[in-house]
Amino acid sequence: MGMPAAGTYHLDAETPLLDDVVHGSVDFKCCPVNRSMSGGWKSSFFIIGVEVAERFAYCGISSNLISYLTGPLGQSTATAAENVNAWSGTSMILPLLGAFVADSFLGRYQTIVIASGLYILALGFLSLSAVLYSIKSSDCHFAANNMECSPPQFQIIFFFFSLYLFALAQGGHKPCLQAFGADQFDEQDPKECNDKSSFFNWWFFSLNLGIVVALFVLNYIQDNLSWGLGFGIPCIIMCLALIIFLLGTMTYRFRIQSDERNPFVRIGQVFLNAARNWRNTPGAIPKEEEAQGILPYQGSQQFKFLDKALLAPDGLKENGKVCSIIEIEEAKTVLRLFSIWIACLGYGIVYSQSSTLFTKQGATMDRSVTASLKIPAASLQAFISIAIVVFIPIYDRLVPIARAITGKPLGITMLQRIGTGVFLSFLAMVIAALVERKRLKIAAENGLVDMPKATVPMSVWFLLPQYLLFGVADVFTMVGLQEFFYDQVPNELKSIGLALYLSVFGTGHFLSSFLIIVVEKATNRPGRDSWLADNINRAHFDYFYWLLAALSAVAFAAYVYIAKSYIYNRRSFL
Repeated sequence: MGMPAAGTYHLDAETPLLDDVVHGSVDFKCCPVNRSMSGGWKSSFFIIGVEVAERFAYCGISSNLISYLTGPLGQSTATAAENVNAWSGTSMILPLLGAFVADSFLGRYQTIVIASGLYILALGFLSLSAVLYSIKSSDCHFAANNMECSPPQFQIIFFFFSLYLFALAQGGHKPCLQAFGADQFDEQDPKECNDKSSFFNWWFFSLNLGIVVALFVLNYIQDNLSWGLGFGIPCIIMCLALIIFLLGTMTYRFRIQSDERNPFVRIGQVFLNAARNWRNTPGAIPKEEEAQGILPYQGSQQFKFLDKALLAPDGLKENGKVCSIIEIEEAKTVLRLFSIWIACLGYGIVYSQSSTLFTKQGATMDRSVTASLKIPAASLQAFISIAIVVFIPIYDRLVPIARAITGKPLGITMLQRIGTGVFLSFLAMVIAALVERKRLKIAAENGLVDMPKATVPMSVWFLLPQYLLFGVADVFTMVGLQEFFYDQVPNELKSIGLALYLSVFGTGHFLSSFLIIVVEKATNRPGRDSWLADNINRAHFDYFYWLLAALSAVAFAAYVYIAKSYIYNRRSFL
């Protein structure tokens, strides 16, 4: 069932009354859409339910992946951390591809359906891979020589193929589902416009509930029962999610696409024309602006080299297309966004540690909840989501106070909100370094330096402050980035905007992986353990955390400098 064709719909005997028609949207049959029978909460509940299932599946795999790599697959801590970061980075970069395909070709609905199918296939493969290893491992333990088992090369390749197929599915699913949910609310209707704002709050609240359940339930199953079952349950959940999404089809609204040129083509043409005209003198540009009868606004003072796209190649319009000032301002908006994107990469690097080194750190500590129950180390990541769920209502209460003080509609600007979270992430790394230093000291005092599998007599709850601080930082930075990139991109690129904010964290994972490689090579010397040695009682995660804290401080300073010069695309946020 495809998304309705751009700019077309049918008129028939069942056409609803004009005062109940949602302009700019059609139903799945390309007919005018009835406000009272479609969209709004009746549609968004289906979509929110699918997002909860998707986050349950994704976090059920990603949160404990390092344990699977260092356990059944037998990889070293550094290699596993590199692989986790590379995969996480890929899964957060691929939404750019998914958003491009959705915005330019398939539409959001079809992209979501196809991505859900890939999700189910990938999770089925992952579960099969884990079951095959479990069978081989069992046979090996009963062998006479009881030699150490290691999975065959084919099984390792099959596992990573499944893992990256999973990332590809997430790339199509993540940026489109939320944008499709927002499409269900008519911005021209005051009530639906307010409901749309509530939709984003419930969206973030609900997906974090899905994450919490995954981190406690699936991580426990994976650590104590079966990896095959721990990978198989998300597969079943995603099957149910696809059914739920399809059941809501008759209630969905589909946006009528503009007949204008593809936004990627428009923006690309600006850069192409500006490059062709780089020899032309700037003096000709005001004449072209005057000929178009347009006065440049404040944003035009930035990136003035793009203004050369106003001119035709060789000064002759018939030799090439002249870009309009609106198209040039779209291109300038993209460049302004890119500068903020770069400034936030430090936060992306720090963010990646919660699913890698923090988990390895917690695995060595006393994780007892009762005499017979231990909390899985990866489940501590749930406290990031718990902090988010608790702090969002508190933040909402603080907004009116901030609004009264600053006079701004949002209390603080989107960029101020993002910067607050970046600073909090710096504090989280300082706390992480101090806690790890204490853990190493206790391990040494108890003679456990050469016993990496022994439990260090230090409660795992000492890690709680850094996880909680990460959660509060996410309320500021992650939600702020999501709102910022969605708001500031051109209207036709909303999926791309959501993908851009995800790519901050994807690139951060890649940079973290690169940093681990550099640190491992620089600190691994004969007779001396590296900072990221497999025996973490001899390693120095604390030194690595201090390095990240320093990088975070530099990133925060760079962010403040860049954010001060940023010009919002909409004056309401100034």
